[in-house]
Amino acid sequence: MFKDKTILITGGTGSWGYELTRKLLKKAPREIRILSRNEFSQVKMQRTFQSEVIKFIIGDVRDYEAVHEACRGVDYVFHLAALKHVPVCEEYPQEALKTNVLGTENIIKASIEQRVEKVIDVSTDKAVDPINFYGMTKALGEKLMIRANRLSPNTRFVCIRGGNVLGTNGSVVPLFKQQILDGKDLTLTQKDMTRFFLTVSEAIDLLLEASYAAIGGETFVMKMNACLITDLAKTLGKYLSKQEVGFKEIGIRPGEKLHEDLVSPYESPYTYKYSEQYYVILPSHPSAELVERYKTYPAVTFDKYHSNANLLDEEGIANLLKRGGMLAADARPLR
Repeated sequence: MFKDKTILITGGTGSWGYELTRKLLKKAPREIRILSRNEFSQVKMQRTFQSEVIKFIIGDVRDYEAVHEACRGVDYVFHLAALKHVPVCEEYPQEALKTNVLGTENIIKASIEQRVEKVIDVSTDKAVDPINFYGMTKALGEKLMIRANRLSPNTRFVCIRGGNVLGTNGSVVPLFKQQILDGKDLTLTQKDMTRFFLTVSEAIDLLLEASYAAIGGETFVMKMNACLITDLAKTLGKYLSKQEVGFKEIGIRPGEKLHEDLVSPYESPYTYKYSEQYYVILPSHPSAELVERYKTYPAVTFDKYHSNANLLDEEGIANLLKRGGMLAADARPLR
């Protein structure tokens, strides 16, 4: 699919972008373009890969002309660019709107104009029944992407929805690890909070699988493990410190949910089990092509896909952390 093709990754200098680029390089593309605003991040990434296949483009998804030019001659677009931190988006909603909604609309328009073959939008569990501004902007982005399939017969659009990925910039696991190594109490927002987790490598494998399978109009949902944040913190403490680790509850942050969902009750009637790794959500009024494509897939039996169900135990959390490189593969509890 990607051999001898030109691929654009927006916001490609983050953790997802690094892993996606690493795996795409193995598929012999003609060119991988990285569009982002941060020149220093691009320089670091260029030094890491040192590949002539990768081309770095300074630009902002808010700028239509920059996006339009970046899409010239592109076959596939992976749209990763977003403002992602919930409290930041609560504090600066107008900026989140510009990047996450207007930027997504720019990607859609430019991709249609430049006759891109397929656009893959990376979304989040926070887009499901959103209560924070970040989630609202990503929900709007999903709606724009799915609707865009009616705007062009040439360009197909699909969404991929996942939860938290271990070790990504600003995520909780690196914070907990540093606090443990510094001998500080671990800061918990609320002891009953649960979250979905997946390793970055697993996330990119699923992203690529969905990009192969999608015909346009679907939202692929990654099946993810979930755990209590307190259990995650305790497990890290047992593996990284010989001393009992203290905890300090600081209260839930602006816009945060106690639990997350990957499929809402509204979406479950249109949700099917695609594989052992994926669910697929169809629009409420799918095209005839979508109906034909998924008519043999089993419908799901749940009302919603909730992070407060089937939680990982300590062993499961430790295995997840090891797979994600947050603990050594042969790590053993220190106490």
